[in-house]
Amino acid sequence: MNFRNMISPLLIIRFFEIFLSCTAFSLVANSTMFHSQYGAWSMFTWIFAFVVTILIVVLELTGVYSSIPISWEDFTSAFSMLASLMLFTTSIMYPSVYLPDCKQCARPGAATAMSILCFFAYAIEVGLTRAKPGEISGFLSTVPGLLKVFEAYVACIIFSLLPGAYPYAGLQWSVAVYSICFIITALIIILTIGRLLAMLPVNIEKVLIGFNILAVAMYITVVVIWPFYFFKLIPDRNSCVHGYQCPWDNGVGVTVLTCINFLVYAVDLAYSFKMVFFTVQA
Repeated sequence: MNFRNMISPLLIIRFFEIFLSCTAFSLVANSTMFHSQYGAWSMFTWIFAFVVTILIVVLELTGVYSSIPISWEDFTSAFSMLASLMLFTTSIMYPSVYLPDCKQCARPGAATAMSILCFFAYAIEVGLTRAKPGEISGFLSTVPGLLKVFEAYVACIIFSLLPGAYPYAGLQWSVAVYSICFIITALIIILTIGRLLAMLPVNIEKVLIGFNILAVAMYITVVVIWPFYFFKLIPDRNSCVHGYQCPWDNGVGVTVLTCINFLVYAVDLAYSFKMVFFTVQA
C-alpha cells in the first residue's frame, strides 16, 4: 500500500470525485426521477465516474497499476477529460429535463448541485494532470491529446442526434465525415493508451498533423453542407409532435456541434503544428 500518495492533491481531488458522484446518483435513485433516456444517461454518467475513479484510486494505492500493460498516465488523463465532458453535459441536461415541472425538487436539485461540483472536480484533475510546457509526459495529457478526447466525445453526441434517413448525398457525405474522423481519433486514443502508437513505423507527429489537416478540411465542407441539406429536408419545426423528439431540434444540435468540432480540430492542428515545428526546433 502506497500511503505516500494519500496526501497528494490529485488523490484528494479523486476522493471528492468519488463522494460527489456517489451522492449524485444516490439522490436520483431515491427520487426515482431518472426513468427516461436523459435520466438513464445521467445515472450512467455518475455511476461510470464513481466506479472508474474508485478503480483508479485502488490500483494506484496498491501499486498494481504499474503491472498493467497500458500507459497509465494516458489512461487517467483521457478518463478525467472524458468524465469532465460527460458531467458537463449531464449537469446541463438533467436539470433542464427534470427540474422545471417537478413537484418535489429537493433531491434532483441536490443531485444537480453534486453533479456540477463533480464536474469542477474532474476539471481540476484535468488541470493537475495536464503536461506543462517542456515536461516529458504522455500524449493524452498534452493539449492535443486532451483535444482528441474532446473531438471523439463531441462526435458521439452528434451520432446520438443524427436522423435515420439520409436522402441527399450531402447528408451521406456529412455522416461519412463524422464517422471517418471519429474512428481515426478513437484509434489514436486507443493506440496511445495501449502503448502501440510509438511502435508504428511512421513519423507519428507528422501523421497526426496530416490527419488534423484532413479533418479540418473535411469538417469545413460539412459545416456548409450539413445545414444546407438538412434544413432543405426539414425546414421548420412543424414536423415535430408534442412529447416526442423533434428532428428539427436534432438538426440544429448537429449543426452547432459540427461547428464546435471543426473549431476544436483547427485548434488541435495549430497546437500540433506548434509542438512539432517550433517547440522541438527551439
